[in-house]
Amino acid sequence: MRPLAAVALVTALGGPAATQTPPGAALPPPIGAWHPVAELPGMGRPVDTAAVAARRRALLTRLGRGVILIPAAHERQLERDYVQDNDFRQHNTFFYFTELETQDAWLLMVARGGGEAGETVLFLPPRDPGQERWTGLRLGPDSTAARVSGIPRVLSTDSLDRVLRGALLRPPGPVYLPLDPTTRDEERVRELVFTGNDVRNLRPVVDSMRLVKDADELARLRTAVDITTLGHIAALQAAHPGVWEYEIEAALEGTFRRNGADRVGYPSIVGSGPNSTTLHYDVNRRQTQDGDLVVMDAGAEWGQYTADVTRTFPINGTFTARQRAIYDLVFAVQQAAFEATRPGTTIDQLNRVARDYMRAHSGSLCGDQTCDAYFIHGLSHWLGMDVHDVGDYSTPLRPGMVLTLEPGIYLAREKLGVRIEDDVVVTATGAQWLSAQLPRTSDGIERLMRPRR
Repeated sequence: MRPLAAVALVTALGGPAATQTPPGAALPPPIGAWHPVAELPGMGRPVDTAAVAARRRALLTRLGRGVILIPAAHERQLERDYVQDNDFRQHNTFFYFTELETQDAWLLMVARGGGEAGETVLFLPPRDPGQERWTGLRLGPDSTAARVSGIPRVLSTDSLDRVLRGALLRPPGPVYLPLDPTTRDEERVRELVFTGNDVRNLRPVVDSMRLVKDADELARLRTAVDITTLGHIAALQAAHPGVWEYEIEAALEGTFRRNGADRVGYPSIVGSGPNSTTLHYDVNRRQTQDGDLVVMDAGAEWGQYTADVTRTFPINGTFTARQRAIYDLVFAVQQAAFEATRPGTTIDQLNRVARDYMRAHSGSLCGDQTCDAYFIHGLSHWLGMDVHDVGDYSTPLRPGMVLTLEPGIYLAREKLGVRIEDDVVVTATGAQWLSAQLPRTSDGIERLMRPRR
């Protein structure tokens, strides 16, 4: 998705990760990874209570001593926020430590250090039957919330001020908050926390924790990538000269939703012809013409985690010799970067590997300049709950980190842009493609686009 400025996929599609959907094969049925939970109306997915408990323990251990206060998101305002999917998405920091998609909640944790057990309290708004006629059932402060969240102590938000004052009267250390504009606007935060307390930003610590994905996060990412793969396949098989970009987008995103995606991870990019060379093009209103290349950059979000995949394809199903030569160079660059991805390397080093390879192998493909002059964005970014996920880009790679590899060449004068982007997870010995089921080679793209028999 939206490249940064220069600075095991099996369950859903079946078979080993190296296999590809045969051309002409029917698309698989919806993935069915959405498991409704009656006690979580409007949310519908179970909480991995062991995973989130482990994250909370890790945070308390890292901080040693302190009071941690994390607010949930509020409902977005239809009149102000131009809601285009639904009117609520949870704050990532709150979700990371609870996996609850409930609104207006608070998470309070106290780290006491010295080997003492920490304290965790979840605060939920009291249920309002009248309001629920409009919004649907909500999770309330009761035993059901304790069970589905795995947090034994669940109280009403009416008692938050009292409990928080008590925690602040016995200061075990600093007060940690995820400091961003939404948090600073919380009235009780201004009144209770920013008055005579040592307030520190929680985000840098949490952001560094989020760099390495646990098993639950990787499962969510794999599902998001699986759904994204099905969407790309549907879009490529719907493409033909004369189709409008938004029709390709409709095939793509309709397949996302058919297979359980919560929303798109970012605005889908479907750029044909001259639009293929515009990195952040997402208007998607041009009618394609025979001979166009199309750059399609799109990812589905599932369970608060998003995929990010790009494919470039000829609208008529067959690359010209010129298009194929550029495409195959971009493909080889991506493969070289993948083979260099292993623990201990950095994204900056991978970027140098990609550019060095492109420079050494471009020949006269891009005229008087080597093709790396037209590789005008960074190779990679972190991936997780955000499409450009949090974390320091100078951090050496470790197993469990997830990143994109997305080289590209953009020749505006020829109206010819190529980008190939895939999601990979770092392993103990190298890396694994998460999006391996979606063809990457020029031959694989053409086979996928052949008319169905």
